[in-house]
Amino acid sequence: MKRTKIYSLLAIAGLFFASCTSDLETEPKYELTLEELLIRDPNAVEGLLSRMYSTFALSSVSGPGDSDIAGANAGESPFIRGLVNLNDFTADGMKNRWGDNGLDQLTTTSGWNSNNKFFKYVYDRIYYTIPQTTNLILILRDRVDVQNEDQYVSELRFLRALSYYYLIDFFGKGPLVNNDTYGSATPLPESSRVELFNFVEAELKDVESKIAPTNTYGRANQAVVQMLLAKLYLNAEVYTGTARYNDAATYASKVITSGNYQLETSFAKNFRADNNTSKEIIFPLIADATSSQSYGNTTYIVNGNLNSTTMNLATYGAAEGWGGHRASKGWYGLFGANASELAASTDVRAKMFWTTGHTFEMNDYKEWTNGYPSIKFSNRNTDGSGNVTAFSSTDFPLFRLSDAYLIYAECALRGASTATVSQGLSYVNLIRARAGATILGSMTLQTILDERGRELGLEGVRRQDLIRYGRFTGGTYLWPWKGGTANGTSISSNYNLFPIPESALQANPNLTQNTGY
Repeated sequence: MKRTKIYSLLAIAGLFFASCTSDLETEPKYELTLEELLIRDPNAVEGLLSRMYSTFALSSVSGPGDSDIAGANAGESPFIRGLVNLNDFTADGMKNRWGDNGLDQLTTTSGWNSNNKFFKYVYDRIYYTIPQTTNLILILRDRVDVQNEDQYVSELRFLRALSYYYLIDFFGKGPLVNNDTYGSATPLPESSRVELFNFVEAELKDVESKIAPTNTYGRANQAVVQMLLAKLYLNAEVYTGTARYNDAATYASKVITSGNYQLETSFAKNFRADNNTSKEIIFPLIADATSSQSYGNTTYIVNGNLNSTTMNLATYGAAEGWGGHRASKGWYGLFGANASELAASTDVRAKMFWTTGHTFEMNDYKEWTNGYPSIKFSNRNTDGSGNVTAFSSTDFPLFRLSDAYLIYAECALRGASTATVSQGLSYVNLIRARAGATILGSMTLQTILDERGRELGLEGVRRQDLIRYGRFTGGTYLWPWKGGTANGTSISSNYNLFPIPESALQANPNLTQNTGY
C-alpha cells in the first residue's frame, strides 16, 4: 500500500451509517447510536470523520459493490464519477461512446429531464452527506466531548459546505439542512440559490479562523477552506447575480501565499499513483487499489479512457480497458488546430492524448476511434513504476495550486481591486513554463478560459467555467456534439442548471422544478 490512508478506520464507522436518500429522511439509522459509540470510545471520532470524507471518494465503505445510496448502481453513483459526468462530459472536452441511457444525454447535452439517473445519483449523494455531517456536528457540539473537538467539527462543517457548493452549482436550490433544521418531522422548505450561497459563505468564513493551518494528507485545513471560498466567489455572479471577484482574488491569494503549496516540476505527477507526494495538490479525494476501491473514483477515468485491443493497459497500471471515454477537439484543439499542430506542440499537456489509430475529428461520438482518449490520469507512479491493479491508486486532485493561480489571473482581468494583471500574468506563465508552452506577453479573459481548458481538463470544472463565461448554452460557442449534432448547435439557457430529480420532487412537495424542465 502506497501510504496510510485517511479511510483506514472506515470499517468501524461503516457499521453506524445507513442510506439517507430523501431530504425527508434526515435521521440516519444506526445499529448503535453515534453518541453511545463516542461515549464508549472517543477515538472512534477519527473513523466517523473518515467516513464522511469517504462519501466524496467511494460508493460505500462496504466495498465497490455496495452503495450508500439506496437503489443506486454502486459503480455509477460515486461522487467523482458524477462530477466528471456532469461537469466534463456535458461540456466541450470529453465524450462517452457507450450510449447508456442518461449518460448519452449528458455527453450530447440534449434530452435532459428529471428522470436521468445521473442527476439523481449526484443529488442523492449530496443529501446523503449533508444530514450525516450535520448529525455528527450536533453530537460533538452538544452531547459528547472528545479531544480536539473543534478541529473535527470544523472539518465536518467544511465537508457539509462542499456538498452545498455542488448543490448550488448543479441544481441551484434545495432544502437547507443545518444545525437548526436537522431532524425536522416535516418536509423542509426550498432554499434559493442565494440563500444557500449565503449559508455556505458564512459557514466557510467562520470555519476559516477555527480550522488548523495544516492537517494530515487528505483532510481539510485552512487553505482548503480558503480555496473553496475562492471558487465560490469566482462563480458568485452566476449564483447570486452579484460579482465577487475582489473576494475571489483575496482568497486565491491566501492559498497562494500560505507557503504550503508549490507547482510540481512534473505536471504529470499530479495525476499518477504517487500523487500523494505532490506539493501542488491542495485537497485530494483518496483512492487506493487495496483499501479504498471504487469503480467510480479515478478507476472510472483511467480505465474508461483505455482499450485493451489497441493500447497496452500495463503501461497505465490498469487491468481493464473499458473503451468509453475520449477527448474531443474542444480540449486537444486548444493545443493545435489539427493533428499535425497537436503533434508539434511543445506543451507536455498536449502529449496526454492517445492519437494512434484515432481521428482528430469526432464525426461519430459512438465510434471509439473518433477523438483521442485522454491518458492524463494513470495508475502508475511518475517514474513508471507500480503494479497492475483492478482499481486505481491515483487520488483525484479536487483542488490544485494552478487553479488558484488561474482564479487570481481571471479576477485581475475582471477588474478585481485585490489583484493585478501583471501578477496574474506571472502566475499564468509559471503554469505555462512548467508545461513547456510559450511564455505570454499579455493575456485576455479568453486566454484564461483556454488555459483553464489546457490545465484542468477532466478535473471536473469545465462546464462551470463555460457557464461563467457565457459559453455553455446558446450558440456563441459550439463544440462537437453539443445539442446532439456533430458540429454542435445552440442549446437552451435552462441547461445552465440541471433538473431537480423527480424522486426529490415526490419526496418533498415544497420543492419546485427548475425552469425549462
